[in-house]
Amino acid sequence: MTQTLRAGCAGAALLTLAAIGFAQSGAAPGPNALPFSNGTVQEGATKTAVCTACHGPNGNSTNPQWPRLAGQSAVYVAEQLRLFKSNVRNNPTMMPMATTLSDKDINDISVYYEAQTPEGMESDPSYWKAGEALYRRGDTSRHIPACVACHGPDGRGNLAAGYPALRAQQSVYVVKQLTDYASGARYPGAKDQAKASRNGVMMLTIAKRLTPEDIRNVASYVQGLR
Repeated sequence: MTQTLRAGCAGAALLTLAAIGFAQSGAAPGPNALPFSNGTVQEGATKTAVCTACHGPNGNSTNPQWPRLAGQSAVYVAEQLRLFKSNVRNNPTMMPMATTLSDKDINDISVYYEAQTPEGMESDPSYWKAGEALYRRGDTSRHIPACVACHGPDGRGNLAAGYPALRAQQSVYVVKQLTDYASGARYPGAKDQAKASRNGVMMLTIAKRLTPEDIRNVASYVQGLR
């Protein structure tokens, strides 16, 4: 776990240095530039108007099928939108919508959502304690690392490194994503699934070790995180 945390810190430091270097160079941002390079909350607020139909006002979705984006890492959101756009990540709704977005649109939208505040939800009292144990300690007997190593003690993730925030996320949505990681359905368009996303190689491996009960319990726990 210590090595994982150190790696996350190192990744965050490198991304911060990259952002500083970009700002000093004055170069035009490319598709792989950090969303903060030219993304603004103000422009994102306008461009996300159509997104509210599914993701809710300020990114707080009330439909359990759609993720809450409020407070989500801008680096992570930008990466996922580009994966949708390139037909690597599978979603029949998001894939065509993402194809209409420019790199600037993606950066504006991503920065906007990171600046929003997620609204609290409640965990299912029948499952959250078991979910907390797995989230915080993992299960060494099954080689399942603690979720806290990447997603943080309060589910805020690592915004700079692009590890997603999980706090207040809809449990139904989390169950679907972990199940899709386990089956490979999340990235069917990737020739090499390990290259599908920054944290894809980890989640594709870890999710296969989770039982349906594990997934249910963890999903319930993160839904109640503040």
